[in-house]
Amino acid sequence: MAQSEQKEAHPVTHAEDLHSGEAHSKDTVHDAATRGQALTGYETLTPWETAKKFKACAFYVFLAALSAGTDGYQTGLNAGILANSGFVKQFATEINSKGKPVLASNVLAAWGSVLPVGQFVANVLLPFVSARLGRKAAMLVCWAILAASIVGESLAREWPHWLVAKFLAGLGLGCMQATIPMYITETAPTRIRGMALMSYNLWWTAGTFFAYVAMEALSVSHTEDWLIPVYTQWAHIGLMAIIYLILPESPAWAVARGKHDRARKALTQLYKGVEDFDLEHQMQVLVMLSEHEAEVAAMQSREKWYAIFQGTDGFRTIVAFWTLVSQQFTGLVLFSTFGAYFFQQAGVGDPFQIKCITLSVKIVAAVAVVYFADSVGRRMISCSGTTTMWAMSLLVGILGVVPRVPAVNYVFVLFAVIWNIGLTMNGATGWGFVGEISSQRLRHYTSGAAAACNAIFNIGMNQLVPHMVNENEWNWGLKAGWFYAGVGLPFVIAIWLLIPETSGRSHAELDELFERKIKPWRFHKTETATQRVVESQRD
Repeated sequence: MAQSEQKEAHPVTHAEDLHSGEAHSKDTVHDAATRGQALTGYETLTPWETAKKFKACAFYVFLAALSAGTDGYQTGLNAGILANSGFVKQFATEINSKGKPVLASNVLAAWGSVLPVGQFVANVLLPFVSARLGRKAAMLVCWAILAASIVGESLAREWPHWLVAKFLAGLGLGCMQATIPMYITETAPTRIRGMALMSYNLWWTAGTFFAYVAMEALSVSHTEDWLIPVYTQWAHIGLMAIIYLILPESPAWAVARGKHDRARKALTQLYKGVEDFDLEHQMQVLVMLSEHEAEVAAMQSREKWYAIFQGTDGFRTIVAFWTLVSQQFTGLVLFSTFGAYFFQQAGVGDPFQIKCITLSVKIVAAVAVVYFADSVGRRMISCSGTTTMWAMSLLVGILGVVPRVPAVNYVFVLFAVIWNIGLTMNGATGWGFVGEISSQRLRHYTSGAAAACNAIFNIGMNQLVPHMVNENEWNWGLKAGWFYAGVGLPFVIAIWLLIPETSGRSHAELDELFERKIKPWRFHKTETATQRVVESQRD
């Protein structure tokens, strides 16, 4: 790698006077153009100034993130309802030693696995719909499948019926996970892209919290009525329909498909009310990036969709899924998907109350992540959050081998709360990386592949965990933490080596850094062509 390509960048506000003279200024502009980069004119705005200037655009991207609440509510309901006595009586296939109906481990494993199976199928197939028909079409497909899943849950009376409903739910959630982070990435202004992406996880967490609140309320007032929380999902799906109908199409997708009139229409809607907004200049910025990526792909003979597994794009795919997949090996299914069931089987008190406590803390943590996404940066949040999850899994495993005194339960709840804070940090950045790490040309395919990899490992963990925690089978209890401490360690070490800092970088700048093969931990220190142009113009 050339020495000039390894030059570290100083923050623009403290840059030395290295680029002086009109000729040199023209050289920097030309260099940026050859890399598909052009100034939008808003590079020096702060996140708050960006949000105020682009009010309509900020409104749309945060509205798109709001729809993730449906994903969270569906996921929370799927986990929490397993501990509802009425649900257990309806779908139980076994009787335990005390003569009470119980859910068989095989049934639990099937339910837990079919959701990520549905997600995997959607993650693999939907990118081809999204690539050809657009992001809005993908959103509408997502909505239709989720609505069908709620119909299935409402009519289910035997465990195979619930299995079919969960498969449909997995399809819908997979469609959302492969579409919404990508859409936010493509439409959000660079300076608030991190906040918008992190708010996806905030609303997902809020949706999960309200699902457990509903289950906790029902455990007191309607102990045996498990259908009420199922019906409440219609409120969420109705709000989602409104959101998806009013969102504009992604201008970046429209430009890549050669639909320039559609891109202009979307830009006009997104940047409505922005004083001195130059529509044609912003179009040219998108066109330059699209053409540059197409040229690089042609030069490398990597123009097909499977380029996401080759060369630099292959590395970007690994980076895109690494944070999310790390969840699976640091306790996601144990603490979250089967959280209420795990707490119940471990005998640590009211499972719904514990989940409500941990989710309340997660909401606070999610708000903090949104706030610090563009100042602290996504890399530090992602890596430290994943490390926290691993450390708490280890400590929970230690609790499993110490004498079981009442204080152990309180310490366990504390560790579960801290683990959930780590999950919030990991999940927020993980879904953000799914959307923003890839090149614009391959974003739909990379997003789908990253989410699909996560679903594959989720399927495996959903097969294991019910057997781990079921008192009638392996009955590991808190000792299950040792399993995740062991398998999670390599992922924790690797995440510090793989995850780059994306805060404040445009899509074209990220292309440059990956093309130059800059080490991920040096992204935030490396100067890009765009930064040199900004410095040159300021000088």
